[in-house]
Amino acid sequence: MTKFLSQIYQVVSEPKHTVKRDYPSLTSEDLMLLVADGDKSAFSCLVNRHQETVFRLIYRYFGKEEEANDLAQEVFVRIWRSSKKYTPTSKFTTWLYTLTANICKSETRSLWRRNIRLIGSFWASGDHDAPEILAPAPSPEDAALQAEQGRLVRAAIQSLPPNQRLAVVLRRYEELSYQEIALIVGCSVAAVEALLVRARVNLQKKLFPLKK
Repeated sequence: MTKFLSQIYQVVSEPKHTVKRDYPSLTSEDLMLLVADGDKSAFSCLVNRHQETVFRLIYRYFGKEEEANDLAQEVFVRIWRSSKKYTPTSKFTTWLYTLTANICKSETRSLWRRNIRLIGSFWASGDHDAPEILAPAPSPEDAALQAEQGRLVRAAIQSLPPNQRLAVVLRRYEELSYQEIALIVGCSVAAVEALLVRARVNLQKKLFPLKK
């Protein structure tokens, strides 16, 4: 955490003033208003509160820890730099997810990141913590089969169009509602439903051999 914040602070200016506040008790929306006024302590509290969510979303989208850490820092740097434009017309988390999603889609369009593989299965368990390393299989044969299944799953999810992939991650892992996903992706609720249906169909076609 200390390293994460120190890297962000390389591009964050000093606060205009220091006022003692009970920052953890404030809502994220209130913290953002303080950040807009140059309150670095409010920004630290905001990072502490949301860095895991941001990292987790990016990690599950790209599947690379180093890229996830770099892009998570970029998210919070952009939050600081655009804080004066923030208006609490919706939940802060919706604004945060939207910003993170836009950065993910922007990176996807970058040629040198096109082959990054996404870790995770559309039919994975309901664990919402950071992706875990699979437990050792009881036999070499099972280990080989598990590795091949993992490769096929990663390839299938990575092959999804960006909006389908993003909708899957937001719905399956972040458990957001269709309405929230629609705001983040920038489409209607009906379009989100269609994205998820198409994603499921595409994944079922590609992963059909795993279900035999």
